[in-house]
Amino acid sequence: MIDIDADTLRIAHAVLVTNNALAIECDVAEPDQVTRAVAQAHERFGRIDAVVNNAGIAVFKPILETSFAEWSRVLDVNLSGPFLMVQAAAPIMAETGGGAVVNIGSISGQRASTLRVAYGTSKAALAHLTRQQAAELAGIGIRVNTVAPGPVDTAMAKQVHTPEIRADYHDAIPLNRYGTEEEIAEVVVFLCGPKASYLTGQTIGVDGGFDAVGIGLPTLRGEKKESQ
Repeated sequence: MIDIDADTLRIAHAVLVTNNALAIECDVAEPDQVTRAVAQAHERFGRIDAVVNNAGIAVFKPILETSFAEWSRVLDVNLSGPFLMVQAAAPIMAETGGGAVVNIGSISGQRASTLRVAYGTSKAALAHLTRQQAAELAGIGIRVNTVAPGPVDTAMAKQVHTPEIRADYHDAIPLNRYGTEEEIAEVVVFLCGPKASYLTGQTIGVDGGFDAVGIGLPTLRGEKKESQ
């Protein structure tokens, strides 16, 4: 378990009813910290079978108000972080026959929207990084895929999604609800496991159908209600 937020990391670690978890404070955008974190995990467990690149940040501002520092930090964490982590972990994974990497992308990397110039760009680039990693690491037994969540009830979403934004999302999602963190985790676990053994280089949207549709859902729902 790797996070820059030491307090939250300790709390999460403390509630786990297992001795098989290691909490490491680390900024994934810092190469030296990533190298040390991966070395600690390797020393503790003796091997690395799967890496989930879940660390991410977002800046929600108009493009003309986003500073270069904000742009750079988002790309450093969301894009350079997975690059550094895989670069550090892949040789260790190869020692025991390979494994799986799951990069956590976003629907914002597949569909443009306002206020997400840095975040959306970083996630779009991450989808291509996944394909690069999949192509180059297959030879050492490592599969790499991206999970691209749609709107999910995470702590970040609860902070920044107003009731109006939530209503807009419901109008655009065929399943008519936000996803849960557990639903994302189920797909991640699948991709890390043997049942996904022939799956690599893919971006899998876990988004309630959001990326599959355009406009018209509210009208369609209204028509259905009227016909009932």
